[in-house]
Amino acid sequence: MSKPLKSHSLTPPEGVTLHFEVASLSTRFGAQLLDILITVTTVVLICLTLLFANILSGSNFSALAALLFFALRVPYYVFAELMWNGQTLGKRILGLRVVATDGLGLSAYAVTVRNMMKEAEVFMPGLYLVASSFLDGWTRLIVLVWVAILLIVPLRSRLNQRLGDIIAGTYVVLMPKPVLLPDLAADSRSADLEGFLPHHLDHYGRFELQTLEDLLRVRRETLKGDAEERHLDTLGRVANTIAERIGWGERIEHADALSFLERFYRVQRGYLENRRLFGDAREDKYHRSE
Repeated sequence: MSKPLKSHSLTPPEGVTLHFEVASLSTRFGAQLLDILITVTTVVLICLTLLFANILSGSNFSALAALLFFALRVPYYVFAELMWNGQTLGKRILGLRVVATDGLGLSAYAVTVRNMMKEAEVFMPGLYLVASSFLDGWTRLIVLVWVAILLIVPLRSRLNQRLGDIIAGTYVVLMPKPVLLPDLAADSRSADLEGFLPHHLDHYGRFELQTLEDLLRVRRETLKGDAEERHLDTLGRVANTIAERIGWGERIEHADALSFLERFYRVQRGYLENRRLFGDAREDKYHRSE
């Protein structure tokens, strides 16, 4: 059974609460491996180009590669996250993004700090572990303790933050996948009037149409107990209010309310869109009195 993702909400200055899924440590590790692979590949290609151009000798290949890897990795992380709003190539591939814990935009300071700390959290410990056979006992013990601390911090963090994230005030989230809701009036432009006459459609504007759309998008399967009955009653009252205002001439039974409202929405939207093509933008039901 998969472990549920951690979620976190933050409210930016605009006042709209945003909900994020916190990136798992395994996904972050995968993005880090991709970024290392990208930077290593870049360094190797540069060195091979210099080697084939007889600018670099084979004996200096490893030394230059190590220097370039050190010189390129911090600028790569910093500039990528600044240019792509919290994403490196590895994060883009796996759908991750760095965000600020306070809801504000990422600052250059935060991006720089979290990636400079990566030197002490990822690359230096990795180098020492690779070269552990050349270290004395005490140095090896210190390195192992430091690695243990680095592993414990994100495991204990509510937002899976490593030390660099905690200092910089950032954490990594999964990028939400955009889901387009179905168009309630997909066929509105080609649909006939479905029983409605032009004078039935001259009473409402875009504001009322949007309000009706919000009502129609409510999913009945998500309503529990009395909430479903109240929703059906609301549909009936709204349908009869519209019918009375437009002069429909018939009372709408509650069982037919949803069908009536959906047909009215499709035809009314098509009508407003056609009117807009001719420069008649109707914002609300008061448009005729302006």
